[in-house]
Amino acid sequence: QVQLVESGGGLVRPGGSLELSCAVSGSGFSAILMAWYRQAPGNKREEVATVFTNGITHYPNSVKGRFTISRNNAKRTVDLQMNNLKPEDTAVYYCYAQRGTNVYWGQGTQVTVSP
Repeated sequence: QVQLVESGGGLVRPGGSLELSCAVSGSGFSAILMAWYRQAPGNKREEVATVFTNGITHYPNSVKGRFTISRNNAKRTVDLQMNNLKPEDTAVYYCYAQRGTNVYWGQGTQVTVSP
């Protein structure tokens, strides 16, 4: 069993920065694919950033160059650094973990970008 606890988030002005963190409990963290997703009201949940077990990362074009995902296998955490935030980044952000065919979600944390 894997449990995910997110922290960070909040209200920030356009152009500002925020960092989200996800603490992971359960065994075999280094073998777990980790990602961040987000969901805005009325929209589908979408990928924000993924870090594979070998450290390779993937970002959609909407956040590429602004967001950075990183994993710390010793601390069992996954962070999402978000820079140059835009109003359209406003959403609930979820930590995601996948080990084999098992998928796990965090409870979500609100990010609001507004003047």
